[in-house]
Formats: sequence, structure tokens, C-alpha cells
Amino acid sequence: MLRIITGYGGLLLSAMGRTLLLALLGLFFACIIGLFFGIMSVVHSRVCNIISQIFVDVIRGVPMIVLAFFIYFGVPYLFNTIIGGFSVTLTALQAGTVCLALNCGAYMSEIIRAGIQSVDIGQMEAARSLGLTYAMAMRRVILPQAIRTMIPSIINQFIITLKDTSILSVIGFPELVNTAKNVQANTFMSFQTWAIVGVMYLIVITILSRSAKMMERRLNAGR
Repeated sequence: MLRIITGYGGLLLSAMGRTLLLALLGLFFACIIGLFFGIMSVVHSRVCNIISQIFVDVIRGVPMIVLAFFIYFGVPYLFNTIIGGFSVTLTALQAGTVCLALNCGAYMSEIIRAGIQSVDIGQMEAARSLGLTYAMAMRRVILPQAIRTMIPSIINQFIITLKDTSILSVIGFPELVNTAKNVQANTFMSFQTWAIVGVMYLIVITILSRSAKMMERRLNAGR
């Protein structure tokens, strides 16, 4: 184990950095996607509600590994061969970010929907009675209150997204699991390699979990 730490510790730490970067990028775009479809799910429009529900059901119903293969291999093939006239190539980082953003975005939309619905309906009615448009009321009154209840769930979703990055080793992104496979192949030390990787994940996820709990306690204390 000491041989792996001294010889490949820097490589594994770099891979963990890339893993965190991929998870952060995925979560960032997932928040945008989730906010869009989350609001669509609560507006008074049957069409918007149906579109939002279809997106959530489709993305959550497809295994993430299938989604990763579809984006990395299927989308370029669609544009380059079937549609034609394009020269589309996706790097593993780009495909991985899109995959995580879509997958996490479907869950984020439900988190945002639940957060918005947790705000008393009287808040919206009061804001509208003061002359605010629906969009202004949502932005200035509803969302600031809803975010308080959403933050712990968002951090928990980030933890899930961080663990889901391991699936993207199938498309060749050099995240922690993919790098660990190469270390294992070079050292023939399966137990030691995966024990170190497990500890690295455990440390990062424990820190994030504790941060989520602390933030939740502070938010509850501030109510």
C-alpha cells in the first residue's frame, strides 16, 4: 500500500480533483436544468407540466451508463452520419458533463419543485396582490424562501453526483476509478488500490455529508 501511495499518490489525487471538477460542472448545469423544469412543473400550464414530467420520467428511467454511451457515441453519430453535414466530436469531459447534468437535472427539478411547493401559497397570492408579475413574485418572494429548504437536498444530490462520476470511466474520462484501474494494472495490487480509492471517496463524501448536516441545522435554527 505504501508503494501505491508514494508512487501513485499524486496521480490519484489529480484524478480526485478531476472527479470533483466533473461533479461540480455537472451540478452547476443540473441546477440550471432543474430550475427550468422545476418551475415548469409548478406553473399553471398543463403543457408545461407535461413537458417537465416527460423529461423527468425519461431521464430517470434510463440507466446512467446507457445515457453516457448515448451522449458520447450516439449523439456524434446522429449528427455526423444520419443528419449529415456536421463534424461533431465530444471529449470525455464534455460528454460526462452533459450526462451528469441531465441525470442530476432530473432529480434537481424534483428538489426545486418540492422546495417551491413548500412555500405557503399565500406568499404568491400576497405578492401578486401587490402588483408583482408571476415571474417577479417567483424570483423575489418564492425562490428565496424555497432555497432555504433546498440547500441540504442539493448538497446530498452533489454527493450522489460525485459517486456517479465513477460510471463515466466507461467512456474513458480519467476520473478516480478509471485512474485506479490503471494503477491496479501496473502494480497488480487490487486490494490495496481499491482500499485507497475507497478511503479517498469516504473522506470527501464524509466532509460533504457533515457540511450538509451543519447547514441544515443552521437553517432550522434561523427559522
